Amino acid sequence: MNLKDIELFLMVSQTRSLTQAARRLGTTPMTVSRRLASLEEDLGVRLLHRTTRAIALTDEGEEFLPYARTLAETGESARGLFSPDKTGATGQLRLTAPTGFGRRTVLPLLPGLMEHNPGLRIEFQLSDNLTDIVGLGFDVAIRIAPLRDSRLVAHRLADNPRVLCASPGYLARAGTPRTLSELHQHNCLRLSSVVQWSFLIEGHISSLSVDGRFSGSDVEGVRTLCVAGCGIAQLSEWDVREELASGELVAITLADAQPQMLGVWALFPTTRHLPARVTVFLQALQQAMQTQTRKKAEG
Repeated sequence: MNLKDIELFLMVSQTRSLTQAARRLGTTPMTVSRRLASLEEDLGVRLLHRTTRAIALTDEGEEFLPYARTLAETGESARGLFSPDKTGATGQLRLTAPTGFGRRTVLPLLPGLMEHNPGLRIEFQLSDNLTDIVGLGFDVAIRIAPLRDSRLVAHRLADNPRVLCASPGYLARAGTPRTLSELHQHNCLRLSSVVQWSFLIEGHISSLSVDGRFSGSDVEGVRTLCVAGCGIAQLSEWDVREELASGELVAITLADAQPQMLGVWALFPTTRHLPARVTVFLQALQQAMQTQTRKKAEG
């Protein structure tokens, strides 16, 4: 069984296109098709349904997929072990992160990561929607919301404090809420997928249904409207640190409740043979977050 053929199969399973897979691998669709046929002949099963419009995995292809990932990761680790130049992590790192956190915290560290690992390629997807990490072939997903997919392995990277915030102009005009009941009287800006805000009340988590004149599909939209004075938002502190520091936004403290503390999580399909490309990324991300937290503490 040829390891290159397995890596090619993984790329086709991700892109669902011979043409796109060939483009990413720097070869031709004809070569991709020929190598896939060779892999299928070697295994004695058909891995893919091919039509003129689409490609889909067969049942056998779906069954083989996790084994293919493990084989590819193990092979990459072995190549790195005996690499003569020892130039760091290699291969393609496929990662996804929420839009706001990804742009402000993840993207700035990628140039340095690529500089120190010249054999590393990165494919980065920004999305505030829940993503099928396993099905889409991501190596790692960063999440700053409650976890739901029990199939994944989760590693907590840092605390994710939540904060109620509004612009000084809005608070001057509408007043500052001091209790949950007063918060109900304000225009709440929320993510479209979030209809309740979670609070810690006397040691217990309680959810409050919120509504307002604006809901957005991503954090940046909610933050922009909040800065513009349109209402109150509950956002991750990671997403509004700059605005809180500059005074564009003001943190609101309630007497009877505080926003629920969440976490920044790294999610993986498996922890077996975790590739070097994943570990070096996570180390860089944790270091970046620790630096930001230290700067905040120093004022």
